[in-house]
Amino acid sequence: MGHSTFIGGTHPYEGKELSMDSPIRVMMPKEELVFPMSQHIGAPATPVVAVGDTVKMGQLIGEASGFISANIVSSVSGTVKKIEPRLLSSGAKATCVVIENDGEYTPVDGLGETRDYTKLSKEEIRAIIKDAGIVGMGGAGFPTNVKVTPKNEDEIDYVIINGAECEPYLTSDYRLMLERAEDLVTGLKVVVSLFDKAKGVIAIEDNKPKAIAKLQYLTQEEPNLEVKVLKTKYPQGAERQIIYVTTGRRIYSKMLPADAGCIVDNVQTVLAIHDAVCKCTPSMSRVVTLTGDAMAEPQNYEVKFGMSHSELLKEAGGLKCEAKKLISGGPMMGMAMYDLDTPVTKTSSSILAMSEDEVERSEPTNCIRCGRCATVCPSHLVPQMMAQAVERDDMEAFQGLNGMECYECGTCTYVCPAKRRLTQLFKQARREVMDAARKK
Repeated sequence: MGHSTFIGGTHPYEGKELSMDSPIRVMMPKEELVFPMSQHIGAPATPVVAVGDTVKMGQLIGEASGFISANIVSSVSGTVKKIEPRLLSSGAKATCVVIENDGEYTPVDGLGETRDYTKLSKEEIRAIIKDAGIVGMGGAGFPTNVKVTPKNEDEIDYVIINGAECEPYLTSDYRLMLERAEDLVTGLKVVVSLFDKAKGVIAIEDNKPKAIAKLQYLTQEEPNLEVKVLKTKYPQGAERQIIYVTTGRRIYSKMLPADAGCIVDNVQTVLAIHDAVCKCTPSMSRVVTLTGDAMAEPQNYEVKFGMSHSELLKEAGGLKCEAKKLISGGPMMGMAMYDLDTPVTKTSSSILAMSEDEVERSEPTNCIRCGRCATVCPSHLVPQMMAQAVERDDMEAFQGLNGMECYECGTCTYVCPAKRRLTQLFKQARREVMDAARKK
């Protein structure tokens, strides 16, 4: 097996105590709900409803269009008001189906019925995952049915639940590991059943002792499942890091986890698989962490997709002081939110409200060549030289320095005493290289 940690990384302030000890609350949306047709990597879904249609909760409203795409279902019952482009929290626009919530939550037939996964074939399980519109809920949004149907099915020997949750402030996965531990174990068994040789591993950082104890207890009689305890360090939960510490295998940007015999899924993704396969419930909601020192009542909420972030924040008690910065996601890899009138989607993990904007406070200065960025980089890159290449617009040099191996974790920016915006530079450079490759 692998190791409990990796070389590099850093220890940012965790901030988890703000929200980790309160049970998840369910948040019901009031007004209209907005369902973007692109909540995933790949082709946007195609709307299969028209303005004026009545829809039920759990009904398909957007159909996957192409191999890498995902279905979208309505999380409420009501009437389709509009189909038009709307703003997303990333700042991009996407075609959205807008539904007026009738407050009845009338379900499609069979929604929530119990089903025995051991009586289903692998093909049936994969079809259920596809129909349910499940995507990677750790943030990447890759369609899960594609991930669990690799070309080399016989070579998969590890199914890993990524329960590291190394991003500071976020505690939704932690709460779910405590509150829905049995379902998580069953969900893991469902995925493991798709691969004849696979073992299931739940990887958790050692700052979550209660979750570790509960999951160890639930898996002690399961010879095929184990809990792997990892050292708490950022970015322990990155896919490459988790595969290396769990199995000792390394993957690079040109490889998929399946090339190293691994399938890696986030906690919420595995719970979504459980709900679809064992409870006939498609992907309609997720748990979102509302936290930060400006949040009045830090708390995790189960939120239906399509609910507006501004409505969510208001219903959750709002802010206790002015927030200089609102972030969707964690402080290391999240994106600043410019507009809260955007819908919660499959990849929305948090609203992080900060009373100080550290980036605004600190002006970047010239590189002092201290080398700290290279010491902490989990991909063993030399960020200072990569940044020089990007600044002189030399994408060949950037690639020659293995710049495409950067996965934008933010550790270099975090430790830089000169406060240089390294991660942002690399994000732009990688996008430029990928766009150029696509045009070719």
